[in-house]
Amino acid sequence: MSILTRRQLAHLATHHLLPKATAKMPLETKATITTFGGKLFKLSHPSTVTSTPMNLNLYVPPSALSSKSTPNPAPVLIYLSGLTCSPENCSEKGFFQHRASQLGLAIVYPDTSPRGLAIPGQNDSWDFGEAAGFYLDATADPWKQNYRMESYITEELPKVLFEDEEYGKYLDGSRVSITGHSMGGHGALTLYLKHQGKYKSVSAFAPIANPTKCPWGEKAFKGYLAGGVEEGKKHDAVELLRSGIWKGGDLKALVDVGTGDNFYKNGQLLPENLEEVVKEKGLEGVRVRYHEGYDHSYYFMASFSGEHVEHAAKHLELL
Repeated sequence: MSILTRRQLAHLATHHLLPKATAKMPLETKATITTFGGKLFKLSHPSTVTSTPMNLNLYVPPSALSSKSTPNPAPVLIYLSGLTCSPENCSEKGFFQHRASQLGLAIVYPDTSPRGLAIPGQNDSWDFGEAAGFYLDATADPWKQNYRMESYITEELPKVLFEDEEYGKYLDGSRVSITGHSMGGHGALTLYLKHQGKYKSVSAFAPIANPTKCPWGEKAFKGYLAGGVEEGKKHDAVELLRSGIWKGGDLKALVDVGTGDNFYKNGQLLPENLEEVVKEKGLEGVRVRYHEGYDHSYYFMASFSGEHVEHAAKHLELL
């Protein structure tokens, strides 16, 4: 029996030749790593949303693992990564697991896009295409059939995880918060605003807060969306808040930005526009903090990841 490579499988999916999977298919465990008393599981599953295999990492804290007789499922924090990243980056360098292990919080690290597809141009630049899915459902060809990261993150991934026979027992799917970095911060903010009630809180490190007004966002929206930048307003945290979409009272949002971040200095992040619209609309519960000298890297994130874990834990009733 021949074994197909990941790229061959993705090619079959692109041409609709791969059999459709169901949400009941089990997650494949590729590695198990002990860390901070808990376990980091490297997982994969066939996605019916992207029509490709999708990888993710899952951290389960010791409190959930040790309760064999009396289940003690952990609340969940979903972390969305930035441009060029995979599930490996933050799970290795973000130091979320340290505080999460102490508080009994599970962390999910999804991927940033489908991978291995034979779409022309998807690997031509680092800020568009593979590893740069922008957490939206594309509406333009040739992206719209596979680049559906909003539906993947908000619909398929939770169903796959929480219903999985092996891993679902460790997770409390009724208590979920979301966070992210850069492109992932954009994703966390917009998915939180668009899917109200799904997440208990939101936080972001150096988010692309107003993507319709910055080069990264303009490039993504012109490529992925049939309606271009105008349609991109549906995927822009500042524009969503300006539209009056938020009906939930306290926003329960924490945003951190480093003043030494070159992307902040060059106008890619625009957190000041987020602050402005919050003030303009009279919204409450948004803390935007500026940290002197910190850049865009994991050194910045690792310095404050414990506080973001605590922010989520508070709203997930762990503190």
